[in-house]
This record gives sequence, C-alpha cells and structure tokens, in this order.
Amino acid sequence: MEQIQATGRRKSAVSRVYLKQGSGNITVNGKTYQEYFPVDHIQGKIVEPLKELGVEALYDIKVNVRGGGVKGQAEAVRLGISRALVQLNEEFRSALKTKKLLTRDPRQVERKKYGKPKARKSFQFSKR
Repeated sequence: MEQIQATGRRKSAVSRVYLKQGSGNITVNGKTYQEYFPVDHIQGKIVEPLKELGVEALYDIKVNVRGGGVKGQAEAVRLGISRALVQLNEEFRSALKTKKLLTRDPRQVERKKYGKPKARKSFQFSKR
C-alpha cells in the first residue's frame, strides 16, 4: 500500500496527514500525539475517526500541523485523518459523515473594526 496524503483545516490551523499501513503509531510534528496534545479530551479528538471505524491499530499516521491554537490544530488533524481514510476506502465515508467528521468548520475570527476595541465590543456609552 502506498502512502496517502490529505489536508485538514480549522480556523488558521493547517495539517498535512500522511497515512500508510502500519501498527497504529500517530506522530504529530515529530512527537507522539500524546506528547504534542497532553490534554485527554483533545487526544480523543485525534483518534475519533479511527475509533469510529475500528481501525486504530492498522495504520501509521504522520502529521505536520502549523498555525492556530491547540484545539484548532487538533480539529484540523481530525479532519485530515478522516479525509485520508475516505481516500483509502470509499466505504468509510458514510460512517464518518454521520458523525460529521468530514465537515470543515468554516468559522473564522472576525476582523477588528475601527472605532471599537474588538470586532463587536463597544466602549461604554455615557449619556452625559
């Protein structure tokens, strides 16, 4: 089996996922995913597509991720892994689609407007 490449994005985080036959190792930027994402609920997001399909120990996954924060990076990796699995086997699509693991979250940070301290926040109004 050759190596499969897929891309995942979330907010400003971009991940490149390389999937190949193996023993279930997941490395993110040269570290294991447990080292790179030390929080338990974020580690769960990474392996969610693999657990949904029951293929945790079948594939080695190498991920390069940059940009954004910890949660955005984790969700970008999750989308990349889901897309790579669908490229591998088209029958995985329906199971992943029902759990919404193939949907890219389109929300981005809204830009700051002039005359305001943040995008929507206003200064305190004073009548007098």
